[in-house]
This record gives sequence, structure tokens and C-alpha cells, in this order.
Amino acid sequence: MESKVDKGIFWPSITLVAVLTLLLVVFRDTAAPVLQDILTAITSRLDWAWEFLTIALFGVLLWLMVGRYGKVRLGGVDDRPEFSRFSWGAMLFCAGMGTSIMFWSIVEPLYYYTGPPFGIEAGSDRAAEFAVAYGLFHWGISAWALYALPAVVIAYSFFVRNSSSLRVSAACRGVLGRHADGPIGKVIDILVIWSMVGGLGTSLGLGVPMVAAVTSDLTGIEQSTYLNIGIIVIWTVIFSASAYAGLYEGIRRLSDWNVYLALALAVFVLLAGPTLFILSYFTNSLGVMLDNFMMMSLSTDPITQGGFPQAWTVFYWAWFAATAPFIGIFVARISKGRSIRDLVLNILAWGTAGSWLYFAIFGGYGMNLQLSGEADLVATLGDGGGPAVVVELLNSLPLSVLASVAFLVLGFVFLSTSLDSASYVLASVASTDVHGAEPARWHRLLWGAVMSALAVSLILVGGLEVVQTSAVLVAVPVLVMYLLLTLSLTRWLKQDRAVHVHVEDDEPDPPGQVHHEEAESP
Repeated sequence: MESKVDKGIFWPSITLVAVLTLLLVVFRDTAAPVLQDILTAITSRLDWAWEFLTIALFGVLLWLMVGRYGKVRLGGVDDRPEFSRFSWGAMLFCAGMGTSIMFWSIVEPLYYYTGPPFGIEAGSDRAAEFAVAYGLFHWGISAWALYALPAVVIAYSFFVRNSSSLRVSAACRGVLGRHADGPIGKVIDILVIWSMVGGLGTSLGLGVPMVAAVTSDLTGIEQSTYLNIGIIVIWTVIFSASAYAGLYEGIRRLSDWNVYLALALAVFVLLAGPTLFILSYFTNSLGVMLDNFMMMSLSTDPITQGGFPQAWTVFYWAWFAATAPFIGIFVARISKGRSIRDLVLNILAWGTAGSWLYFAIFGGYGMNLQLSGEADLVATLGDGGGPAVVVELLNSLPLSVLASVAFLVLGFVFLSTSLDSASYVLASVASTDVHGAEPARWHRLLWGAVMSALAVSLILVGGLEVVQTSAVLVAVPVLVMYLLLTLSLTRWLKQDRAVHVHVEDDEPDPPGQVHHEEAESP
């Protein structure tokens, strides 16, 4: 069964993406510095707001998990989870991370080693202790808390309040009332759509150059615009097959394979590399992070004004918040039948565990190469950038060709799951009556084609970075959106208190990979 297209959202959305992208590309030389100045202002003047927001969200999520509403089922009395816990966790992790975790788990510790916080001397032993620790912090529980809150509220709106659409505006109805269907609601949904374009830009900005560098190293093909476009074409073919198969047989299967391959590659690096050092270094880094968690969470460095919290922590929170509505919509859609406690706990657990695994193994291995003198990754980073660091790290491994091929395949699959999730969400937002229905296949494929064409165009004209920066600016109104979502949820929970159906968190998963009645008709 397929849902109908909402022309009032579909056509304005397509037009908006095309017009804004065109304007940013045409005027990119003048727009880029202006957008960068605005972004700097956001991270420097609102640093306190972003840090308080993230801590407060974590507090709200803890209240939802341990409080009386934790057992509320996201669905009706007879609704049960549609996916096994593994497939569910795989989809939410792949939608949230993409190629970002592959890139930053290798490169980010090097930045912290050469530019550490708290006045620590660059390149010192103390800097090395914080190198992976800060990665664990930035990609851990705090980051996933920014994703979890929208997912809970949207899921509650859709499965408990029976909203006819998967839109953030509908999830704000508890506060906005009828205004959720008016201009205010439309603005909210437009911001969400633009944040998805920026999320795609981020995945492309990190993933395509990284995959191109590894491809060039393996095949000898010179890195060029044509290679980048070829990568996007292959990526689109993989996505199209998955999108045509749908959520249950397409996105789920691709996400499962993604996690299997990601785990296999991580285990290989752990065993082939300095295993004991990696395990010991992760343990120490985790201790450093936990010992300094509140300092990392609330540091704004107002005295020495070194800029580290603003350049890294605050930027990350703004970036994650800008893409959180998109992730929230997708995670909400796949969470029917789960309890609120189950949803929150698993988003935090799956997301954090996956991120920590990659920072522990790839970050630890990279730092070992640097500290032992086996490779000067810091010099490579300065001379050739992050993709060159990735290539050098892979070439240092035993069976380097096999490792590089596996890394390459994983990069393609991660990119595909990112486009998969984005196109599904875009099609869902621009559809009506998505209860018991999938967005039309042509609709999902169309959004995927639009984003692929957009990606190729931006790479050809060099406008990828300016679109990516513009999307992060969406994070400012998202600050208000978080407040609306939180108030909506608390109001609904109190109003529905007498009719809530409770379930235990240890409720068994469905017996098969998928248990549903909403599968697409052939």
C-alpha cells in the first residue's frame, strides 16, 4: 500500500531546494564569507545555549526512561515491534552516522593531539590522552541525546496521537495547536527539509573525497571531478535498488549488511594492529572522558578564549541539532510498538556503542602510528588533508589491499544508507496518510534522484561547502523547536495519562527479522 503525495508540501519543497541551491551556488563567492561569519557568531555567542540545551535534553531523556512514562507504548494495544532489535538498531545507527564516523574516527584525534583544549601543550603526552577521549565525548551520549528527543516526540505524535503525517510540525501540535497546520508549521517543515539537504552535503563532503582517495590508491585512477561523479553514480544505483525494495526489504537489509561489514573491519584492525595498546588506550581515554565529562560539556573558555569549545563542541552540537529532525523522523517511523524507555535507551546505546567502537579502534590505531613513529599522520594531515590520512592508515595495515577494499565497500554502503534514509524521510514528509503505507516508490526514487543530481551539480561548480554551511544555520531556530517538542510531549503525556498502555522493556523481539502488516504491495 502506498501513501498519496501532498502537493502542498511536495512542490514547494522541490522548488525551495532548487532555488536556494541555485542562489547559493551562483553567489557562492559572496555568500561563503557571510555564512561563515554567521556560523562563527552562532558558535561564539550562543555557546552557553547549546551546551545547556544538550545537558538539559539528557536530563529530559533520563526522566523519560526512569519515570512513569517510560513504559508507554508507541502504538496501539496490539502493536508490536516491526523489526528485530538488531535490524532496528542497525537502521538508526546508519541513519545517524553515515560516512562521518569512518572519517572522523581516524582524523579527529590528530586534530586534538595538535590543538588540545584546556591550555594543554600540543603534541604532549597529556594531549595524547585527550585525543581519543574528546572523540568519545563528541560522538557519544550527548550527541545521541540531540537525536533521541525529536525521535520520541515524533513517534508519540504519529503512533499514539495518530497524526496523519510524519512531520515535525505535527509533533509540535501539543503547543502550536491549529497553528501547526498554518504558516508556522510550514516554516518548521521547510527548515527540516533544508537541514536534510545540509546533512546530505555533509555526508558527501566527507564521504566522496575519502572514497575517491581510497579508490585512486587502489586503482591508480587520478583523483578528479569525474571520479567523484562516478562514485555518486554507483552510490545512486545502490540506493535505487534499496529504495525500490522499500523500508522492510531494502533499507533494513542494507543497514544490516552495513553493520556486519563495519564490525568485521573494526575487528580486523583490532586484531591486526596493536591490540593491547588499542584496548588499553580506549580504557584510559574512556576514563579521561568520564572524569572530565561535565567540564567538556560546559566549557566555553571565556578567560583565555582559545576557541576550542566553539570550534569543536558547540559546532558539533549545532550540526547534530540541525540534522536531528531528519534523524528523528526516520527513527520514529521504524519504532512502532516500542516503549518510550526502549526507544531512548536503544538510541543512546546503539549510537554511542557504534561511535565509541570506531574511535577506540581506528582512532587508537592511528594514534599508535603517530606516537610510535611508524607514520607521521600529523604531517600527512597538513600536506594532503583527511583523505590522505585515511589512505596512509589503511596502507599501514597487514593485507592492506583487502582492508582498503573492505573500507571502500563500507564507504559506498554507508553513503547509500544515508541517501536511503533521507529520501524515505523526504517522501514521508511530502506524503499524506502514511499510516499503514509506504511513500510511493516513484516518490522515494524521485527524491533520491534530486539529491544525486544536486550532489553532482554542487561538485561540478564547487558549491558543496557553502550549502553545507548554510544548513547548519538552521540550528538556530532548532533551539526553539526543541523547546516546542519537549513541551508538546509533556502536555500530551499528562493529557493521555489515563489511557496509556504500558509494556515491559524486556518484551521479546518479533520472532523474525520483520513483523508487520504494512509491507508494500507487489
